[in-house]
Parts: sequence; structure tokens; C-alpha cells
Amino acid sequence: MDTPAPLFSLLCFFLFTLFLGEEQHVVEGSRVWTFGFRPKMLFVFGDSYADTGNNRKALASSWKLPYGITFPGKPAGRFSDGRVLTDFIAAGYLGIKTPVPYRYRKELGGRLKYGLNFAYGGTGVFDTPAPEPNMTTQIDFLQQLLNDSVYSKRALKTSVALVSLAGNDYSNYIATNGSTAGFPAFIGRVVNQLKVNLKRIHNLGVRKIAASALQPLGCLPQSTAQFSFEQCNESENALVGLHNQLLAQAVNDLNKETNSSSFFVLDMYNAFWNVFNQKQAHQVSPTFVNPFEPCCVGVSAAFSCGSVDENGVKQYTLCSNPKSKFFWDTVHPTEQGWRAVYSTPALQSGLKQFW
Repeated sequence: MDTPAPLFSLLCFFLFTLFLGEEQHVVEGSRVWTFGFRPKMLFVFGDSYADTGNNRKALASSWKLPYGITFPGKPAGRFSDGRVLTDFIAAGYLGIKTPVPYRYRKELGGRLKYGLNFAYGGTGVFDTPAPEPNMTTQIDFLQQLLNDSVYSKRALKTSVALVSLAGNDYSNYIATNGSTAGFPAFIGRVVNQLKVNLKRIHNLGVRKIAASALQPLGCLPQSTAQFSFEQCNESENALVGLHNQLLAQAVNDLNKETNSSSFFVLDMYNAFWNVFNQKQAHQVSPTFVNPFEPCCVGVSAAFSCGSVDENGVKQYTLCSNPKSKFFWDTVHPTEQGWRAVYSTPALQSGLKQFW
């Protein structure tokens, strides 16, 4: 008897998958989709490297001109002239809309299906001078949404998380006269708390969690200014190396403890250096002339990008073309800088672990 065509096709598919002996993948651009898991939501925790508008308008420079002049054309709460890492990972890699800031969860409730951004500029794993929620409280927000049935644990099984820690805890340690001798021990405390946070996010049901390694802090304009933006502060970068080493170990331990591959590190350190060294990534990363020099900077040490005096007169200078600069201000990359970082082999290889 002849096998009906639909049944025959189904049988062939079953045999094909049986003999192949592993999950099938569909390649879409730089993404590799696994039939068993395709992320539908992104939850974001951390600081200004990931914040897309949570900070209060009265307090944050991200709501002042000239922030946002490239995208969306006006200040919108991002600490850049335009898009930041969250935007590139969400839309560029995961193929979903950028998750809305937590502060707009009610006004933009229709977008909650893409996740939420809980990151607040200026914050860390511990309290900092920024009067905004630290990372523990940010995770509390997601816990409360689960308690309120805004999200379910089942829904979170289709989600991934980006956890950004860009160094505010360390800036606060220095600002509060922390000792040089005590710095390594403090780094250990920061990473241990970060480990607790990552595990807690996982326990809430998030499937995959990316923790960003520290970027080379000694190469930020706030550190290179003393060298006329020509070289990095290697002492600071040595401390960054310790943080990243401890973070890698913490992530490895978490994967062993959970018998999974749920946790991984995004190598921001080498991604930044890929750009600084002018290595082309997928032929789209631009070459920046003097990458350590920012586009927007205060006219003196008393001012910063976005500052105005009591008469509303600008107290900052702005480069003619933000696309020509890697750094926007003394800490944050431009949109073009983030695009370059996102495109590097160092970051792309890490992002593949979302699948």
C-alpha cells in the first residue's frame, strides 16, 4: 500500500532527525536559532551602559541635550548620543524590540512581552551616590512582577538576561577613600554579590544570563585625560583584570552548581580593545581617530557633557560628528562606538551562548 504523502514526509523528517542525533539550527544573519529555544524576552539589569531611560529626568544628564541627538533626535534617557548596548543586543541579535524601561511599564504595557529594562545609570551591586535602585532592588522589581502575575515562571523560560556592571562600585570605593591595599578584597566582595544576583535571576526562571565583563576602565576618557587622551591608565586596567578573572570563575562555578550552561560572560574588555586596536569586525566597525578622546566634554573640570550655567548657557563642547568618535562623554561610548563593540568577534562569540 502507498504511504500518504503527508505521512511519508513526516516519517522522513523523523528519521532525518533521529540519524542526525542533535538539535537542528536555522541560521539567520549572525544568529543561530535552536528549534528547542528561541528567546522571546530580554530582561536587563545594571547601570548606564544598559539603561535606556530609567533614571529620573531631574537627576540624570541622559535627559539633557545633547544626549540623544543621533537617536531618537532628543534626550531620551540613554547615556549616549543614540543607541546603547541593550538596543544592539535586543534588535540586532535577538530580533526583538528593545525592552522598555521599568519606569514606563504601565504606559507601555503592550511592550512587556519583549521583557523589561531594570538598569539604572550610576548604580552598582552595592549602593552608590546615585539615588537609584541597586542591582538587588532591580531584581526585586522582577520578583514583584512575578508575584503580581505580570509575568509567569513559564513565560520566563523563554527569556534571557543582560547584566551590566560597568564599574560604579569601584568609582564609589575610590571616592570614599578606599585604600589601595583593600581594593583586591573589595573586588572580591563585588564579584561575590554579583554571583548572588546572577543566581537569583536564574532562580526566577530566566533561561540564559549574560554578565558583562568590565571594560578597560583605565582607557575611559576620565582616566586618559591626564595623558592628553593618548594612553590608558594601566594600574586601573590591572584591577579590571582581577575583576574579570574572578567573574569568569564565578560564572564557571554557577554553571557547575546548576549543572547547566545558563551563565556566560560577555567579553567587554577585549571587545573594547578590538576597537581601540582598529581591528575590523565583520567589516562594519569603523576606525576611530584617537579613540580615547570624547565627543562631548565640559569646558572645565567643574562641568560635564550637558552642563549649563545659571543662565542656561552651555558649558560643554561638542564634536562636529559623533560618528567619528568612540566615546560620547568621559565614560560612555557613542552609538557608533557601541555598534563597533557589538560587531567585534569578542562580543559576537559571547552572544552565541544565548542559544
